[in-house]
Amino acid sequence: QVQLVESGGGLVQAGGSLRLSCAASGSIFSIYTMYWYRQAPGKQRELVADITIGGTTNSADSVKGRFTISRDNAKNTVYLQMNSLKPEDTAVYYCNADLTISPRGALLNIWGQGTQVTVSS
Repeated sequence: QVQLVESGGGLVQAGGSLRLSCAASGSIFSIYTMYWYRQAPGKQRELVADITIGGTTNSADSVKGRFTISRDNAKNTVYLQMNSLKPEDTAVYYCNADLTISPRGALLNIWGQGTQVTVSS
């Protein structure tokens, strides 16, 4: 069974920093693109950033220059470094990944359980 487990969320003051981690475990053959999404109360889930297996990154305009996504392929882990946090960054942050569990297996999309990030003003 494959699972994604996030960690690193918490309460921080505006202007502060947090680093989220998401580790994939289980019978994994290859992880392709990894994503961070977030969902604030009463709002739709939105894409924050993503990173391909080769390291190409993409991020939402609202976090450009403040958040950095990275990954360690050897550890099957993706990170989200969040700096200059704002109250509007408050949300549950979810990890997501496209992966396969065998050489010719179908591409699976897996979600983590989410981690709460709260930024106080």
